[in-house]
Amino acid sequence: MPDNLSMSVQYLKSVGPKRAESFSKIGINTIKDLLFYFPSRYLDRSTILNCVKVVQHVVNGYIGEVTIVGEVIDSEIHYYNRKQVFKVRMKDQSGFFDLVWFHGAKYFKDVFNPGNHFAVSAKPVLTKYGHIQFVHPDFDRLAESESKDFLNTGRIIPFYRVQKELRESNLGDLSLRRIINQAAETYSSKLAESLPDSIIKKNNLMGIIETVQTLHSPKDYISLEIARTRLKFEELFYFESLVAMRKQIFKEKKKGFSFVTKPEPLRKFLKTLPFELTEAQLKVLSEIRKDLESERPMNRLLQGDVGSGKTIVALISMLIVVENNFQAVLMAPTEILADQHFKRISELVAPLGLKVDELIGGQKKSERDIILKRIAEGKTDIVIGTHALIQDNVNFHKLGLTVIDEQHRFGVMQRSNLVEKGLQSDVLIMTATPIPRTLTMTIYGDLDISVIDQMPKNRKPIKTILRGEKKLPDIYEFIRSKSKDGYQTFLVYPLVEESEKIELKAAQSYFEELCRDQLSDLRLCLIHGRMKWQEKEKIMFDFADKKYDVLVSTTVIEVGIDIPDANIIVINDAFRFGLSQLHQLRGRVGRSQKQAYCILVSSDAHAVKSNQFNFNFDYLSPEQIERNKSLIRLNAMVKHTSGFELAEIDMKLRGPGNIFGTQQSGLPELKYANIIEDTELLISARAVAFEIIEKDPTLNLAENSLIKNILRENYYQHLQLSRIA
Repeated sequence: MPDNLSMSVQYLKSVGPKRAESFSKIGINTIKDLLFYFPSRYLDRSTILNCVKVVQHVVNGYIGEVTIVGEVIDSEIHYYNRKQVFKVRMKDQSGFFDLVWFHGAKYFKDVFNPGNHFAVSAKPVLTKYGHIQFVHPDFDRLAESESKDFLNTGRIIPFYRVQKELRESNLGDLSLRRIINQAAETYSSKLAESLPDSIIKKNNLMGIIETVQTLHSPKDYISLEIARTRLKFEELFYFESLVAMRKQIFKEKKKGFSFVTKPEPLRKFLKTLPFELTEAQLKVLSEIRKDLESERPMNRLLQGDVGSGKTIVALISMLIVVENNFQAVLMAPTEILADQHFKRISELVAPLGLKVDELIGGQKKSERDIILKRIAEGKTDIVIGTHALIQDNVNFHKLGLTVIDEQHRFGVMQRSNLVEKGLQSDVLIMTATPIPRTLTMTIYGDLDISVIDQMPKNRKPIKTILRGEKKLPDIYEFIRSKSKDGYQTFLVYPLVEESEKIELKAAQSYFEELCRDQLSDLRLCLIHGRMKWQEKEKIMFDFADKKYDVLVSTTVIEVGIDIPDANIIVINDAFRFGLSQLHQLRGRVGRSQKQAYCILVSSDAHAVKSNQFNFNFDYLSPEQIERNKSLIRLNAMVKHTSGFELAEIDMKLRGPGNIFGTQQSGLPELKYANIIEDTELLISARAVAFEIIEKDPTLNLAENSLIKNILRENYYQHLQLSRIA
């Protein structure tokens, strides 16, 4: 039997082939895999109260959650009004307490056996008989020896996630702890170091062997924190090494095109615009112009809030390239958005005599073939389209600039396929979803960043208010009165049809109801995701032409054309939407000098709670944040108009991985580090990684051989993506 870390877990005591299959289902095949399956939390003696102290807490008015460790005395099922109530009697060294469940009596009856020891967490209740009671508590089973060690020596007990695949093979909390403890004691000393000694010493990090041993069996919380820091630093270091390599690879591509900015055509174009550019737009254009004039290919991310004027900045950048006899391409995520870009840009550049073509799905083959021929022969100056642009039969004559709109909606492969169409093409990536600073250092750390942080002049901030459903008649009256002043309204619902599982207002049924009753005197139209994009676009343009007063819609209007008179948006069941989506929807209005309104509608009780809720992340526990996410979102929408402020709140609510998804960026997901909480660690790991890659881009120096091997072994797929992204 091999005595190494790559050995199957089946050879460990109490595992065997059947349980090894269960481990394999959750990604644990070898002993090394098991060593890196770390506890999800720990039981710390310093946070435990005994029965007497719990009573004192309750009497003194404390109503928070507590943890208590005790032994099961007995249990019984009571019947109240034909309902089963399960009660467990427990004791610790100072007294007795009860656990109560009003559901699942049969299940819990098998769990709580006399003599078993448990750590129990919940809010304590003092009954009229003076007994301490915990209703529906969280609990963890302890071995008797663990319980004694814990209470007598202050040992910290680790708890691991026992996933359903493990439970199916009769693996519970106790057995999993024993198996992992045995593996850690026997095999952790065989682990090879995964960071160079120079990095470990310079950054005061714990060695990998001690780190793994400490995480599975911590002596105290100080050493536990040091071990966690080591694990996080290593993960962030290799993450940032990939980012640094990606930036270096783009830098070292063949020389890009050095474009000459011709002032006269740009002045001519700017005079045709019905508005003046903001200072922020001019600043960003200056940054882009320098990139275009440089021989180094541009790789820039353009951030700007909804309605800040990113598209016109991108168009001016394309004009610089076109005036140098090169082609420019703009890729949008949907047909409707691509077509709207095509129509608007065609109109804007018509006085310059430029040729604009469009490539989207659903075009006739004969029409498409003509367009492809024009693009290949260089008769087209600007091409606008969707992912249809990345098909193999799309060949550019001389592509100089690639612009990607709403880039987080595309995967890294789609983006890179388009970029590769132009061998040394400059790249401008746009997003209307503001990105927090820590994300720009990680997912977008290889890009230069430009930010349009100013809205067009004379725009009034959108007034956002939250109302309960009882106020809908007043809201409809407001819509009617404002329509007399030329206002148009978006009415947004989450679903198209009624769902038996989720009781939400459905756009289809409410459209009919509104036409019959509440808004029968206004002209209404309906748009939803199941329509073909041509149908959706016709409705949007008819709405823009003021053929309708109210557009009833699902979230398909999240990205759309500017409609200056659409200055009211009512979002029903607003608590169902994410913060980023709410902000995008709000951005559909306020595109003129008129005062715009965003009305968030929720249940009456929810609206009252949200309006009263005063959140501050510094004072809320993770549990409180989790329980109150929808309240925080709605409260934030009312308080903040800046997308950048909302992005920071959104990242704290959802976590960084869920905002754009690292799968979209070609970078690995973080398992141990949290870029919200570990910003300082991220900055130091990034500095180390970038310094090494700048000095040794291919990691060929002997001192960097370990880094090179770890990247090859653990991040090969991401390295491949980095080379083409």
